[in-house]
Amino acid sequence: MNLESIISVSGEQGLFNLVASRNNGLVLEHLESGKSKFYSVRKHQFTPLGTVAIYTLTDTKPLQDVFETMLKQVGDNPPVDVKSETINIEEYFESILPDYDEDRVSLKDMKKVIKWFNILNNKGLLSAQEEE
Repeated sequence: MNLESIISVSGEQGLFNLVASRNNGLVLEHLESGKSKFYSVRKHQFTPLGTVAIYTLTDTKPLQDVFETMLKQVGDNPPVDVKSETINIEEYFESILPDYDEDRVSLKDMKKVIKWFNILNNKGLLSAQEEE
């Protein structure tokens, strides 16, 4: 699956799949509940996951590449719980992206990446993406 159609919405929990686009907003389907709803551009900001990248010491790394690394390591190095201690989350993130910029990537960002990976992996959307 293309990460461009997977969207994070400000003020809303979870991830959404793009159903339709309108002048004043988007119709999105919640990945976990499957319910579709209209979200106005006046009230929300939309972030397609395909546009997200993680700061590294040299440049940025696309989220899709980070997810592919996490998927390859899921058997030997499963994602930590987002409610784990800070040091555990940081150690895990360093194991999947050793050169991430510690000054620009916050703990909140690391937790988001882990949550998003878990949602997409549980739905089976990442394995289909790797096959393409």
